[in-house]
Amino acid sequence: MRKVFFSFLLLFTALMTAGYAQQSPIKIDLWPDGLPNTNGHDLTQPYDMKGNYKPQLTVYLPDKAKATGQAILCIPGGGYSGVCYDTEGYNWVPYFLDHGIAVGVLIYRLPYGHSDVPGSDAMEAMRIMRHNAAKWGYSPDKLGVMGHSAGGHLAATVATHATGDARPNFQILLYPVITMDKSYTHMGTHDNLIGTDPAPDIATYYSLESQVRPGQSPAIIFIADDDKIVPTPNGVNYYLALNRAHVPASLHIWPSGDHGFSCHKTFKWHDEEMQELFSWLKSINK
Repeated sequence: MRKVFFSFLLLFTALMTAGYAQQSPIKIDLWPDGLPNTNGHDLTQPYDMKGNYKPQLTVYLPDKAKATGQAILCIPGGGYSGVCYDTEGYNWVPYFLDHGIAVGVLIYRLPYGHSDVPGSDAMEAMRIMRHNAAKWGYSPDKLGVMGHSAGGHLAATVATHATGDARPNFQILLYPVITMDKSYTHMGTHDNLIGTDPAPDIATYYSLESQVRPGQSPAIIFIADDDKIVPTPNGVNYYLALNRAHVPASLHIWPSGDHGFSCHKTFKWHDEEMQELFSWLKSINK
């Protein structure tokens, strides 16, 4: 509880400093009429912020004078064993608001042996953000998805598998887990999502480098060459798959930074990361 309070206090202070305190966040229950599926915990135990997360979306809107028409669903990582909603979620809010981009931070349910559960939450969050675009002041055709680590896997799952109103217009992936190939996946993410010995078709379905098709959304990918947790071929092979499918993509490999650099100012390449990200977002905002 102290960690949650401290994270929100830091966010509030940052928003005050940036001049956005007047913008109250919009908090949304993803499934007010009941869950479409279950992970076995969400129906039997009280929700908490430790492992049985309530699926919810918190949306932050920029000052109208700055609004670019773009919006992003931000998906934190955590290896499908937790949700790093502060460091890979709320901490991004001031950056996007400062650039006139609306952002929704997603807290999603963990799989606990039900691999479809996180994806259903993420796709519903996309639908909610798209359906409310006019009311919230951005274009329904300029809505992207962003993910970190296992959240990057979830974001890429949305980018490769979602259809209709859940389909993103662009994707931003930071040090993502992409494959379920045991030779270079992150095994914790693999086992938490699909189990230790999944059926081949399930492993293929969630090996997203094999799910890229022409016409999918453009991507920007950030990884560090010295990542000791998620092997760099995850991001590289996803980029190559996008390239082969003629999907516009940009890959940035920083010399150092290991895993989890997110938007931390302690990241050696933080300034370059921000410049590249927001230049790319501006370039696709047509």
